[in-house]
Amino acid sequence: MSIPNFTLNNGVEIPAIGLGVYQSAPEETAAAVETALRTGYRHIDTAAAYRNEREVGEGIRRSEVDRDEVFIETKVWVSDFGYDETLHAFEKATGKLGFDTLDLLILHQPAPGRFARTVGAYKALETLLGDGRVRSIGVSNFTPAHLERLLAETAVVPAVNQVELHPYFAQPALQEADARLGILTQAWSPIGGITFYPGWGEKRVSVMEDETIAAIAADHGKSPAQVMLRWHVQEGRSAIPKSTNPARIASNFDVFDFELSAEELARIDALDTGRRSGPDPDVERPEMFDMEIAEA
Repeated sequence: MSIPNFTLNNGVEIPAIGLGVYQSAPEETAAAVETALRTGYRHIDTAAAYRNEREVGEGIRRSEVDRDEVFIETKVWVSDFGYDETLHAFEKATGKLGFDTLDLLILHQPAPGRFARTVGAYKALETLLGDGRVRSIGVSNFTPAHLERLLAETAVVPAVNQVELHPYFAQPALQEADARLGILTQAWSPIGGITFYPGWGEKRVSVMEDETIAAIAADHGKSPAQVMLRWHVQEGRSAIPKSTNPARIASNFDVFDFELSAEELARIDALDTGRRSGPDPDVERPEMFDMEIAEA
């Protein structure tokens, strides 16, 4: 089975559904990536801060899928922000992955309290793009205000903005701002995993158990996760569900044989609470932001 692509603002194509590896233990990551690629995925999303880039590269090689067929996305962590530091962060990432080029390199956080370094980091991404070492560049967890600050000091509009986005936190204003600028919105926690991670803040209400989504899923003979992923794709968003379970990896990929009606999409849209479950990108977190990223 092949999956549809979205075309980024520089003409590069990105598969609509990718495999995320956030919180995937290194010892499980290579197997998950290999399974996903053998299933038909062609997009893998990782990050320096996930500490599993090396295993992502291993999984790609074990899959025997040609590198040119795989869209590899990774992220620069805040401790490596700054122009020269981010150029070196690219070398660390490619060294761990075992590939010379990346399809998408993004800044993991806006870090508004140290935004001069954020701008320097993004200018390094622009250099890497101009040199052909990355095919596209972007950001993660940027609000419209962060995007405005960034674009005032840089030349290349980000191709992607990866943000928390699921039915309980749909960020319509952010999606509108991204669309106006020609930025593809990419959803992390696309099936609401952030709403039920154990030990993550106060007690969460799981979007996976939502009655509206369950009813729509039953009508289509699909799972709640499949309905949410279909919701993302039909509304024009990239989604990167995370799993290391082979059955769920396959199930998350099986969302292209049904279609949600306009009324069903509207019912899911109406579930938005306006409350994020993950970290607030306007809050400085020095204990996390200063985390050191190991050399390749």
